[in-house]
Amino acid sequence: MSDAVFDEISGLLQRGKAKDIVVAVQKALDDGVGAGDILEKGLISGMNIIGGKFKNGEVFVPEVLVAARAMNHASGVLKPALAKAGVKPVGKALICTVKGDLHDIGKNLVKMMIEGNGIEAVDLGVDVPPEKVVEAVKTTDAKVLCLSALLTTTMLAQKDIIDALKTAGIRDKVKIMVGGAPVTQSYADEIGADAYTPDAASAAEVCRAFY
Repeated sequence: MSDAVFDEISGLLQRGKAKDIVVAVQKALDDGVGAGDILEKGLISGMNIIGGKFKNGEVFVPEVLVAARAMNHASGVLKPALAKAGVKPVGKALICTVKGDLHDIGKNLVKMMIEGNGIEAVDLGVDVPPEKVVEAVKTTDAKVLCLSALLTTTMLAQKDIIDALKTAGIRDKVKIMVGGAPVTQSYADEIGADAYTPDAASAAEVCRAFY
């Protein structure tokens, strides 16, 4: 199978061509290209390139959002074929913005980048209290928990969630990733998080590495 079809899909994703990528993915499926290959070599490859450019300051949030939207459109076409082929997500991650914080752009970016790496992301929303996170960790088989805080006043809620998981005796069930504008590596170490990442692309890489 020529790589040209994957390069085309990757390129359309990077340029955010949502309508065109749907056509290209459907054509590849019709031509007998494997759904798993389209996902890995076309879509995930494209999201990784966008992620790298985002980290290097070559593209910015709007470009990433547009690429992620194209990814979502393409995934809609691909999901039935992936299910039929028995291709499952790499794993599952929980993501939320912590209690007292209503910011969602960072969380949404991380969610899209994680999904772009073949991981199912369960979005618990914004202003999420510790007990809701504890319940989600108990009732899902998620291996990773991503906690976003965009305010210095809400950073402490990340610690509250970690403490609540310890109290519930399930802290070791998940790897905990923290991020957000005021969050630092030293703060992550202080509260006992497993990882800190400064941007959405890095978050997706670290999340994938946990599986």
